[in-house]
Amino acid sequence: MSAEPFKVWQCRTCGYIYDEEQGDPAEGLAPGTRWADIPAGWICPMCGTPKSDFDMIEL
Repeated sequence: MSAEPFKVWQCRTCGYIYDEEQGDPAEGLAPGTRWADIPAGWICPMCGTPKSDFDMIEL
């Protein structure tokens, strides 16, 4: 496991938050799944926006 802190990503379209530490088990993303490990073709489960249209945010 990486020593790098977990990051949080937000959809530019709908505001959906993906937290690496929590993952999104309902979408098949286990807790601890890093953003870089999510396939490029993944889309926002809320609105269908592509992964490329997410921004890293600091909470």
